[in-house]
Amino acid sequence: MLEKIKSPRDLDGMSYEQLEQLAGEIRKSLISTVSSNGGHLASNLGVVELTLALHRVFHMPEDKVVFDVGHQSYIHKIITGRYDRFSTLRSYGGLSGFPKRCESPYDCFETGHASTAISAALGMARARDYQNEHYDVIAVVGDGALTGGMCYEALNDAGNSKTNMIVVLNDNEMSIAPNVGALSQYLTRLRISAGWQSAKQHVRHLNQIPVIGKPLYRVIHGIKKVLRSLVVRDNETGFFEALGFEYYGPINGHDIEEMEKAFRQARYRKGPCVIQVLTKKGYGYDKAEERPEAFHGTPPFYVETGYRIDKPQSPSWGHIMADTLADLSENDKRIVAITAAMKLGTGLDHFAERFPDRLIDVGIAEEHAATMAAGLAAGGMRPYVAVYASFFQRCYDQMIHDVCMQNLPVVFLLDRSGIGGEDGQTHHGLFDFSMTIPVPGMTVLAPSSSQELISMLRWSIGQNGPCVIRYPKSIKPVQQQKTDRPFEAGKWLELKAGMDVILLAVGSMVPKAMDTACILEQHGISTCVMNCSTVKPLDEEYLASMPQNVQVYTMEEHMLAGGFGEYVSRYCLDMGYNVPAFCYAVRDCYIQHGDHERLIRDAKLDAESLAEDIYRKMKGENAGGR
Repeated sequence: MLEKIKSPRDLDGMSYEQLEQLAGEIRKSLISTVSSNGGHLASNLGVVELTLALHRVFHMPEDKVVFDVGHQSYIHKIITGRYDRFSTLRSYGGLSGFPKRCESPYDCFETGHASTAISAALGMARARDYQNEHYDVIAVVGDGALTGGMCYEALNDAGNSKTNMIVVLNDNEMSIAPNVGALSQYLTRLRISAGWQSAKQHVRHLNQIPVIGKPLYRVIHGIKKVLRSLVVRDNETGFFEALGFEYYGPINGHDIEEMEKAFRQARYRKGPCVIQVLTKKGYGYDKAEERPEAFHGTPPFYVETGYRIDKPQSPSWGHIMADTLADLSENDKRIVAITAAMKLGTGLDHFAERFPDRLIDVGIAEEHAATMAAGLAAGGMRPYVAVYASFFQRCYDQMIHDVCMQNLPVVFLLDRSGIGGEDGQTHHGLFDFSMTIPVPGMTVLAPSSSQELISMLRWSIGQNGPCVIRYPKSIKPVQQQKTDRPFEAGKWLELKAGMDVILLAVGSMVPKAMDTACILEQHGISTCVMNCSTVKPLDEEYLASMPQNVQVYTMEEHMLAGGFGEYVSRYCLDMGYNVPAFCYAVRDCYIQHGDHERLIRDAKLDAESLAEDIYRKMKGENAGGR
């Protein structure tokens, strides 16, 4: 049946029995593809019926649906003419794991970070009204996204403006980890009110009874508030209504017929409305139902057991960070770890095992996390904020204004820095140097090995100002000189001596610089490799000592603009030192999704490409416009 679905209109003539069969086929396809390619499984399994109901009632692409985060859009892709390519999901040149406007007219807005859909949908609805057009705009938002403040800014604006739009609240009690906070408790009370919703439906059916039906309905309807108070408190739905939204729900998110009724009713109202839909994350696959957090974003796995296919040979950098932080916490009661709904992703689940009371999960609220950390530091604590480098962009103002201007000892731990891989553009961590280097008083560190990360964490506890430590998800080990010297900010380490070329490499590029040097040596070019673990402050003493007759190159897994190479070049130019001949970094473009090493080759940051380009430059040849 699934192979016959070429557009959402192919769903229109199906019976509910056929739709149930189709939902089962979709789940099999989801499990098969994600078990092979990796991706977001639990969230998609939970919205199969919801997506089918949306496309049955609304007419995309004329109507517009915006998926918050977008990681739950796999079903949407399957039934909008992309099933024949679904096996390419998240692979190089294949379908993106998130909505992409260039991929299909059904993808009306690109998402990747949480809490943005209501704002985007409101903008699209206003664009419709300004142009006197007529179509529906729907934002599909998980309850976890409502832990992010941007949702409330949008809800407040939409309710005040009375703009026609629909917010479908996909309530599965999860974001990535189980939801936290007062709003989660509020939604739980709304779920309890499902009994009231069921009773209300039975009362409405009285209208259909001949003769006595309508009079009886009016009597019962007249005492509705009394009946309702017996089942659910009067103010449970008042939150959305106070903001100017009409509220529908809660509705069974795995009952297509029930959802269709609510969606059709919502289409013909005036003003904004919220439809609360109850779904189960991982629905239909027992392994994902049992461990929805683990199957939120998963690497390839065995369907029968749920175990990942390629088990990591060594701990992730996040777990190394968390274990080290826990060790430090044994002797320092000031240490507090902070996460924004990413305890498992950042490795802080290891910290929580030993110090559950000293881990704070703020929900999807990076801005709040940064300023709250500033408050903790001002109160005498030592906060460590663990966040993906890509998500760190969301707390830019708070990092500058609330942390750095007060010179508070907050340490930002930026996981997944550099080119992220299969999740694509929204998840590459390529802008953090340009965000943090210009900020006065900020220390910026980039370890090239797990041992160096441990040393930096131990060093950071004794510092009295803000600090950033950025590291990738995984990295090829690099052989370093054994030394008992403790980490010192502003001091670089020579890994290999050489007289013709100096490679100034940062973080994940240090192993590639070592490989590059080996290739250059085969061409008779003596190459020095420096591990520039401190991006700010620079090793000014070393830069002053560089001979003028040696060609210098910088290497970083970051954007060129505002990065390490530009920072070094500017400093050397100002001081009259040997200015780098070239800065190797990501040029002015967005990186697509795909295997990390393939994307590195595309960016020409692999050892072979680097060595070839440096060799040509050394020989005075045209290096192809790089």
